[in-house]
Parts: sequence; structure tokens; C-alpha cells
Amino acid sequence: MDLIQTVIWALVALGVLVSFHELGHFLVARACGVKVLRFSVGFGRRLFSRYDRRGTEFAISAIPLGGYVKMLDEREGPVPSDQLDQAFNRKSVWARMAIAAAGPLANFLLAILFFWVVFLGGTSGPVPIVKSVAPDSIVARAGLEPEQEIISVDGQPTPTWQALNWRLANRLGDTGTIQFSVRYPDSDLVYQMVADIDRWLAGQEVPDPVAEAGLELWTPPITLTLSRVTPDSPAQRAGLRADDRIIATDGERFDSWSSWTEYVRNRAGEPLQVEVERDGERELLQVTPDPVTLDSGERIGRIGVLPVVESWPEDRVRTFHYGVLGAVNKGLQETWDKTVFTLHSLKKLVFGQLSTKNLSGPITIAKVAGTSAEAGWQSFLSLLALLSISLGVLNLLPIPVLDGGHLLYYGIEAIKGSPVSERVQMIGLQVGMAMVLCIMGLALYNDILRL
Repeated sequence: MDLIQTVIWALVALGVLVSFHELGHFLVARACGVKVLRFSVGFGRRLFSRYDRRGTEFAISAIPLGGYVKMLDEREGPVPSDQLDQAFNRKSVWARMAIAAAGPLANFLLAILFFWVVFLGGTSGPVPIVKSVAPDSIVARAGLEPEQEIISVDGQPTPTWQALNWRLANRLGDTGTIQFSVRYPDSDLVYQMVADIDRWLAGQEVPDPVAEAGLELWTPPITLTLSRVTPDSPAQRAGLRADDRIIATDGERFDSWSSWTEYVRNRAGEPLQVEVERDGERELLQVTPDPVTLDSGERIGRIGVLPVVESWPEDRVRTFHYGVLGAVNKGLQETWDKTVFTLHSLKKLVFGQLSTKNLSGPITIAKVAGTSAEAGWQSFLSLLALLSISLGVLNLLPIPVLDGGHLLYYGIEAIKGSPVSERVQMIGLQVGMAMVLCIMGLALYNDILRL
């Protein structure tokens, strides 16, 4: 996906999430009788604005990296005497708490809505069946074997690859045991297997829990027949075509697509003699892989072909259908699970159980938004739901400048009967701003390193 499309989808994602967050503040503020002066999507110079009958300005501003709701408040300027009852600072502490909490709550409601739409359309995923187990991995030590189906992790069902990945991701940085429940094909007997872990993948940057556990999951066989040849690639220039079947390369035969591609990858710039079968006859072609340097710095050879992949058998894919109410229940459960996961991940970051390299900033979010949009509407909505949950959780953290910081001050005020002093609030504001800027800087630094 090109840069322009990536930026567009990222702005769509950010615009939807921020607008809904601010809409929560806006609606509750009005319900509590507070006059809203401006509802802005974006910061800086206003590009477009209009006023409603209550005098609220709705604006789109030049810097599309957030938004805000500006309310009538005596602390920010003089308020006409006939509007004092509409000032934010004149409202009860409970009303101010409700307004502050409304933004994060709106994000959680949005996540439920997006998940509901996704589940209403039905979902499907491959069944997690073990293809192979890496020697001396945690699953090898637990005793998992090929052809076993992993039906649960730590007692939580894993009907699909995605569910298995999430369950294992919940254990990143932990010490203790992971319990796998497995069964063999055509058997109802369930076996319990336990794997010991010690700060599992605590220092790993962007870990892959399934692969790092030592699991390779079953996929349909990939044949040595070509499904596509990339235009103007070394393969096309050499005369390779779709439907050609690879017989041998440099006189050596291969039993799998992966072993053949590994052979090609290791011979960048070297002429290869590729024997193929085409329309029942064999031909010998010479192809020289183009040298390509990966992000990791590794130099590989690439010729530009894709294989024919056999279709998934029906018994190795699970499809789920939900009614209107069933999708609501599933959306609520998914939002709760992802919220708990986000909180656990934050705790692990604070206590060093997860690497801070896992923090992602706007560049990574933009790339993921673009990729998920390309994968389809369900993928994009699922990402928006996850980002909305993250935004809601982060804004509830008790850090001054965030909604959670305001809630902390209002909670103290409710207990002691008087507001927190202006001096304490100012110090908290400075500390909170420094914390947020440091976190944002670290996330952006990680983004740049990944580039």
C-alpha cells in the first residue's frame, strides 16, 4: 500500500476515535448544563467552522493529531453573570467527574459497537493444530506433539489461531506455568500439559508468542507449482510462467516450497538452472535472483514467484455466526478481554516484564491502519476497536493532563470537601506533561528504529 493511502487510513482512524472521545465529553457536558464553546477535531488554525443555535462552534483544525472540547470556565476568562450557572467550574464535583469520565467511556462504547458489527457479520479462523514443535522449546518440554489440536490455554478456549495468539500474548513477561489442553484427531480425550516459563520473552521486541513458544501450526500444503510470476521480475525475464512445476534446481530436487525458496534466497546474484514441467514437457531455464536487502540488514535472493496453495479443508476452519443479541454479548466480552489485556500489558511495562520497545507511536499505528484496511472492513473495524480501547485505558491513567488525572483531583475534592490547591494542580500538570511527552518520545523513537 502506498504512502498516501496509508496516511489517509491513519487519519480516518484517528479522526473517528478522537471525534467519538470528544463527543462523549460534549454530550455529558451539555447534559450537565455546561456551555460548550468549541468542539474541535484537530488542533491549531481552524480550517472550517460553524455555529449551532446554542452558540457552540464546531471546527476542523489544521493539525489532525487529536481534538478538544472547550467549555465555559471562569479559570480561563471572564464569564458573563447571566451565564455563571453554565460554567464548568461552578458545577458539582460529581458533574465534573461525569464529564471527565465520558470521553474514555465513549471509547469503550465505540469498541463494543465496532466489535458488534464485526461479529454480526460472522467470523472464521483456522483451527490451531500443531504441525511441528521446535526442539527444546517450552511446548516441546510440555510434551505437545504434531497433529494435536490446542483447545485451550490456561483454561481459556482457543478455537482459532487468533484466540491462541491472544491467550499466549497474555502470558508475555510472566513467570510460572502455562497449561495447554490438547486432543488428538477424532478423539474426545483431552490431555493437560504444562510448560514452565520464567519472565517469558520479557526483553523481546515485538514478540511472536506462537512462534516463540516453539509452535508451527498446520497450514495447507504449498506445492512447487507456480501460481503467479511477477511482471518484470528475474523469473519472468527467464521465461518462467504460471502453472510451471519446479522439478529441480541446479540438479537438486526439493520436497517442499520452503526448502526450495531457502535455496534461492541463499544465492543472490548467482545464475540458477531451474528445470520445470510445462504442459507435460520439461524445460531448463536459467534465472538469476535479484539481491534484496531486508530491514534486518540480511541480503537475500528473490526471483518474483508465488506458489499454488491448496485450499483449507472444512474441518480445519471454524466459522462462527451470531445473532443480533449474541453479537452484543460477544462484543461486550471482547471489549472486556482487550481492556484487561491492555491494563496487564501496562503493568508489565512499568515493572519491566515487557520491553519498552513494544511501545508504538503514530508511524506504526499508521502502517497497521493501512494494512488492516487493505485486509478488509472486518480487520479495519477490529483494529479501530482495539485502538479505541487503548485510548480509553490510557486516558483513565491517573496522570495530570489526562482525563484520569482530572478524575483523581475530583476524587480528592469529593473526599476532603474542597478542591486541590492551584499550586498542587500546576505542579501535577507539569509532571504529567513531562511524563506524557517522554512516553510519546519513546514511542516515536521506537517507530523510527523500526523504519
